Amino acid sequence: MVVRETCVAIWDVLHPAMMAQPQKEDWLQIADHFFQSCNFPNCVGAIDGKHIRVKKPIRSGSQFFNYKKYFSFVLFAVCDANYCFKYIDVGSYGSSSDLAVLRHSAFGQMLNNNELDLPGNTTLPGTTYLVMPFVFVGDEAFVLGEHLMRPYSSRGLSIARRVFNYRLTRARRVVECAFGILANKWRFLHSPIHLKLETAISAVKAACALHNFVRVRDGFNFEDSLSHSLESPNPSGVRGTIFFVITWGITLAFGSHLSLC
Repeated sequence: MVVRETCVAIWDVLHPAMMAQPQKEDWLQIADHFFQSCNFPNCVGAIDGKHIRVKKPIRSGSQFFNYKKYFSFVLFAVCDANYCFKYIDVGSYGSSSDLAVLRHSAFGQMLNNNELDLPGNTTLPGTTYLVMPFVFVGDEAFVLGEHLMRPYSSRGLSIARRVFNYRLTRARRVVECAFGILANKWRFLHSPIHLKLETAISAVKAACALHNFVRVRDGFNFEDSLSHSLESPNPSGVRGTIFFVITWGITLAFGSHLSLC
């Protein structure tokens, strides 16, 4: 009960401040950040879904059993270039595809109904013709749309299409990096969540809100996306230094006799 009430309180307090729906000026700022960091113009967000492993919910049948052969629900997210979540949808069946989750989410419905207050079409940087819409980028699981961009099929690509896929992937990987930062910060996401389904959903929503809070408070550092999550085998350098000093002393003391050992 304490966990559930705490997570609900965190979400209720932080959600309006950390995940407020962007306005037209906010979308333009997000697009500018994507162009600076990923070299992909007119991009206002990267979208993807992440499976959150849980124990089998009671009387759920195979609804939460996904193609990876474990039980989960889906965390669907829209992310900006600073690895902050602008929108999340938590709790869809693990057996659902990313496209199905998008279509049934409030964000997907607002996107289809043009209710997101996106900026009007504009020319791409360096061009004076062919005005283009602002788009969200996703992987091959999504369907191409006016405001949704996906990569070309990987077969028989021309050089121009290869370059396009490369740039789109640079923008799309932002949401995958955001999932990695989220899981490494809140380690309960690395293993199955042994809570009731409603409590597990509340915990994930609270973690996403806290993720944005930490990112805004600590600021954005591009090097975060380049670092790995593994600890250094010798973080302080002390063991290696001591080993080198001891070996060097033994060599001086015993000289050539050391090579006989």
